[in-house]
Amino acid sequence: MRFTGTDSYVATDDLMVAVNAAITLERPLLVKGEPGTGKTVLAVEVARALNRPLLSWHVKSTTKAQQGLYEYDAVSRLRDSQLGDAKVQDIGNYIVKGKLWEAFDAPIPPVLLIDEIDKADIEFPNDLLLELDRMEFHVYETRQTIKAAQRPIVIITSNNEKELPDAFLRRCFFHYIRFPDRATMERIVEVHHPGLKQALLREAMALFYDLREVPGLKKKPSTSELLDWIKLLMVEDIDPETLRAKDARTLIPPLCGALLKNEQDVHTLERLAFLARREGR
Repeated sequence: MRFTGTDSYVATDDLMVAVNAAITLERPLLVKGEPGTGKTVLAVEVARALNRPLLSWHVKSTTKAQQGLYEYDAVSRLRDSQLGDAKVQDIGNYIVKGKLWEAFDAPIPPVLLIDEIDKADIEFPNDLLLELDRMEFHVYETRQTIKAAQRPIVIITSNNEKELPDAFLRRCFFHYIRFPDRATMERIVEVHHPGLKQALLREAMALFYDLREVPGLKKKPSTSELLDWIKLLMVEDIDPETLRAKDARTLIPPLCGALLKNEQDVHTLERLAFLARREGR
């Protein structure tokens, strides 16, 4: 059982090593990297490649660790007791399974994605230490212990919005997805846009990587944004000559809304282009 990438996901050698090391060590794989570099999609593709079901737990700022284990629906039980429903006698009817419980109970060990763990409170990772380490937890209301028969493959993503506790990091295998170099990016583009004209690919890639080097950008365009932009270039039949420039600072890319995601970066590029044109007179 080894992950070697898929036909729709270009995995670098170091990423494949990281996934397989985490599986061998039976530890969660903690994946960091720029937004848009395929961290979340990795879990989807690992599940597909290894023929495992996928369970996704998307973390928000209000998410509590307990929700991943189970929740006791006391409100529904109170309402049913007022209505005289017989099922109130069994408290188990009001225990709602969380994603970890579902993963522990699954007949085939799934891939469990805990997405954007850094969005939650700082105590969130600490509250999952024992459960992820021992693969078990206790349900106090029913006095039962839930234990995984086989360990799921756990993939945890983080955008580095806050530091994670050392005790949590010790229990993970860590991998940082570096931004793809041009050769790797061309492979990624070919997977998503097969048969793209080489002239358009060459000019789009040159402008994209030059754009990422422009000083002062608040958010550099990412892989997913490049793929969206190239799709639009194809649909609008943009001439490669339109993209050609000696310096990205002299050119506002067509359909730049696919690449630049805030007005500050648009204004930065407009100002640099204006200054470059004025100096060129």
